[in-house]
Amino acid sequence: MLQQAVQVLKNYFGYDSFRIGQQQVIENVLNKRDTLCVMPTGGGKSLCYQVPALCFEGTTIVISPLISLMKDQVDLLHSNGIQAAYINSSLTFSQMDQVMEDVEKGLVKLLYIAPERLENESFRQKLARLSVPFIAIDEAHCISQWGHDFRPSYRTIASLLNLWEVKPTVIALTATATPTVSQDICSLLNIKQDDTFITGFERDNLSFKVLVGENRERFIKQYVKNNSNEVGIIYAATRKSVEAVYDSLLKLGIRVAKYHGGMGEKERTVEQNRFLQDEVQVMVATNAFGMGINKTNVRFVIHYQMPRNMESYYQEAGRAGRDGLPSECILLYSSSDEQTQRFLIDQSQDRSRIPLELEKLQSMVDYCHTENCLQSYIVQYFGEKESKDCGQCSHCTDERPKTDVTKDAQKVLSCVVRMGQKFGKTITAQVLAGSRNKKIENFKGLSTFGILKNMNAKEISNFIEFLISERLLLVQPGQYPTIYVSDEGKEVLLGKRKVWRRVKIEQTVIKRDDPLFEHLRAVRKEIAEQEGVPPFVVFSDKTLKDMCDKKPIDEQTFLEVSGVGQNKLERYGTIFINAIKEFH
Repeated sequence: MLQQAVQVLKNYFGYDSFRIGQQQVIENVLNKRDTLCVMPTGGGKSLCYQVPALCFEGTTIVISPLISLMKDQVDLLHSNGIQAAYINSSLTFSQMDQVMEDVEKGLVKLLYIAPERLENESFRQKLARLSVPFIAIDEAHCISQWGHDFRPSYRTIASLLNLWEVKPTVIALTATATPTVSQDICSLLNIKQDDTFITGFERDNLSFKVLVGENRERFIKQYVKNNSNEVGIIYAATRKSVEAVYDSLLKLGIRVAKYHGGMGEKERTVEQNRFLQDEVQVMVATNAFGMGINKTNVRFVIHYQMPRNMESYYQEAGRAGRDGLPSECILLYSSSDEQTQRFLIDQSQDRSRIPLELEKLQSMVDYCHTENCLQSYIVQYFGEKESKDCGQCSHCTDERPKTDVTKDAQKVLSCVVRMGQKFGKTITAQVLAGSRNKKIENFKGLSTFGILKNMNAKEISNFIEFLISERLLLVQPGQYPTIYVSDEGKEVLLGKRKVWRRVKIEQTVIKRDDPLFEHLRAVRKEIAEQEGVPPFVVFSDKTLKDMCDKKPIDEQTFLEVSGVGQNKLERYGTIFINAIKEFH
């Protein structure tokens, strides 16, 4: 059956072989074993259920949380000559009836539905009458209470499996599952440990940067100007920040869109479509935007403020470079970001989740202050014990020598101990700076009072964050988090361990484009406008880049281009071959 899967891959999707991890997952599914697939954003999760769906008889059900994701996926499948449909709140009742009629006639291979739809008993009964060999659960972390995006509606999925006499094979897919979340998914869906496939969280085409204390507005203006031919997303934590960044780019003449929860649904849809259709260069948005947006040519993702957890950050940053081409992920950090996120967490309706959310927030703060490889930090967070330096993040490429800061570290650690290890970093920093703040009068008698007065309180606070990220200080989470000295920190105090630190240098990369690539992009855009679909549905940037390399001048060589299957050849081959010939 694997041979059939490889044939499907080539005929429908235009690829000669599977990516790392895809083949093992697909083989497992084809052997009718329930499977968990944890694969990073852009790693090719969709093919792990789309290929088996075309190998199985009957209709595959795909449970997906967002309308925009369903539409994108169905458009892409249609462009590859595959019968697919979706049922969600964007359709009228008569349209839904038509879709179900087509499914019953066997005209639909993949049916996308929202999890909320499964709570409707009459809809469940309609599904029970269908031939369903296979169910795919996308964004499966939503099923776990330990996940960063838990959705109660996902809990109904387990009972769905009892609708049919022969239980369908199940695949659960996610990009952002820690070991705890993975175990929870397996437990809830009865997936065996041996049927769990984690392909690694590393994205080797992404370069990560954290810029601390940067003038954010100035940086973004300069960066977008320097990368004027590249598409990007800028994430901000609040609606107010989105509006401010949007307005500043609009005044510069940048083609920009915006997206946040304060806008009406119709306006959000218009803005999202402008971005998908390449009518704008930059989307400025809150985290309400992007889940399931399958736009492959995003070359940069900038976080204007720090997100609240690593899962959200990696999912959002991972929207860059989905086509495998080099892309940048930049986080602009300010100490005020932590207060913003604490405030947002405190607004949570589910009070029981607050301690977990604060713990996740601390891991995010540590990421912003670590001086080790950023990619390694991320993959270790998701449970990979062994990880090598990526060689391309802002820390790996920083060539400045590290300086010995052991004495300053000892002063900080000593002060924490003398203060009884029951205060937060802000008061500790004020004591070390010798602040005149009345709140710290009680500490004036300490030998460590003012011991770092050559630094200001903000610099000391950043240094404390660095020591936390190095695990020399640990945080006792809570509404008012306190810091205490770890076992490794005690080694520093006793002079058994040294502490090294360096100042980062950041440079903005100016990207230059291939004229043929720009020409093919224009051709693609024209076709997309005629067909009423986003440009990436026609061809991804990666496919266009491969055309630039191979410069196919006949059908046979055009078929050799990555991402070109038989259907795409028939639809677009002549147009692009002629465009390449004309250009030369």
